[in-house]
Amino acid sequence: MSNEKKQTVELAQANGKVAALYEQMQQQIGFIPNAFQLYSINPAMLEENWKYIGHYIQHPSLPAKLMSIIRLLVSVDPQCEYCININSHLLNNDLGMSTEQIAGMIEDPAEAPLDDKEKALLLYVIRTTADSNASSQADIDMLRQKGYTDLEIFDALHHGARQVTADIMLNAFKVENDFQ
Repeated sequence: MSNEKKQTVELAQANGKVAALYEQMQQQIGFIPNAFQLYSINPAMLEENWKYIGHYIQHPSLPAKLMSIIRLLVSVDPQCEYCININSHLLNNDLGMSTEQIAGMIEDPAEAPLDDKEKALLLYVIRTTADSNASSQADIDMLRQKGYTDLEIFDALHHGARQVTADIMLNAFKVENDFQ
């Protein structure tokens, strides 16, 4: 077992798989977020996380705005400033939400500027990621009645739960914010 210290990989030092993934990120989003640089410690996880985010950015039925709001609001309780900042920036600059709307829904998620169907899914994800035992069959049935498929419910909850994992990693490694 090696005592070699693993380091994140900067763009200028990237090679192999990491360089190829960084090139994709540069082409698609214009920069290498610090969160992805953290994942460069493990190139296999960097690749997996990039594919994962790509799936949710281009989700076939759950809108990008809803998914960004999920990422933002599940990041409030673990106090992941990185995720709060980057998702607030995305919502404000790319998805047309005002800073007042963002602050309002951080204060009260029921104020999220979503239709009733999307808001029900959002509130379910927030409640369930905070306490998985709070979920009931009645919650799933209500979401189905609103028109969500089990796949959509699964995908939204999975996205929220995985965001909590990212919050833990980013907080633990003290990843610097891309946007202040």
